[in-house]
Amino acid sequence: MDYGQFFIFVGVGLLAQLVDGALGMAYGLVSNSILLALGLPPAVASATVHTAEVVTTGVSGASHAWFGNVRWTLFWQLAIPGAIGGILGATFLASVPGEAIRPWVNAYLLILGAMILLRAFGKRLTRHQVQHSGVLGFLAGLLDAIGGGGWGPLATSTLLARGGAVRSTIGSVNAAEFVVTLCVSATLVLHVGIGHWSIVLGLLTGGVIAAPFAAWLVRHLPERAVMAAVGSLIVLISLGQLVQTLLR
Repeated sequence: MDYGQFFIFVGVGLLAQLVDGALGMAYGLVSNSILLALGLPPAVASATVHTAEVVTTGVSGASHAWFGNVRWTLFWQLAIPGAIGGILGATFLASVPGEAIRPWVNAYLLILGAMILLRAFGKRLTRHQVQHSGVLGFLAGLLDAIGGGGWGPLATSTLLARGGAVRSTIGSVNAAEFVVTLCVSATLVLHVGIGHWSIVLGLLTGGVIAAPFAAWLVRHLPERAVMAAVGSLIVLISLGQLVQTLLR
């Protein structure tokens, strides 16, 4: 194992988990943005992030279920279509040449970064109950697989902004994310394999170490300030990658 690479990604995992703990989202977005910026092909980056996330989403989902935060009807409405969308997205990502899909993935991450920035400044979608949670789950799973992240910003933000109860929405989305992540990871590993175990273990180790600090930070840091910082980071990385692509 490449120990130098391992310790670098322990740091990345720490950062990503601190962000995720403070916002309840964006572990995948932060990790995938950095992996793409370091030159990993999109399919490999997504496979690496989702493999590391299997453990973290499993623990998170189990915790929400234990504390009664999961509304099981919503869970199934999100999990099954989300898994189908994730499998299709992962299959598509693995079948397209990395350099061909890279600009589109960076454009997608740029849009999600902008969405987080809009949330930081108090912008919201129309406040109506989502009538088709299955469609939302399918799209969130599809884009999460292709972009290496985005389940939380899409599913959680949309449901909350349109009137969902905070506790049951966050709990149900987090629990469903484990199912989606497991399916995406298995599909990508089947197609492209995992040749970067030092990165996977680094991300996972950093996430585990950061979890207690993230729980503390969520009580002390202003949510909007964290969202603004995270949105800015993702926008800058994605924009930089798009500019580099155009200049080649």
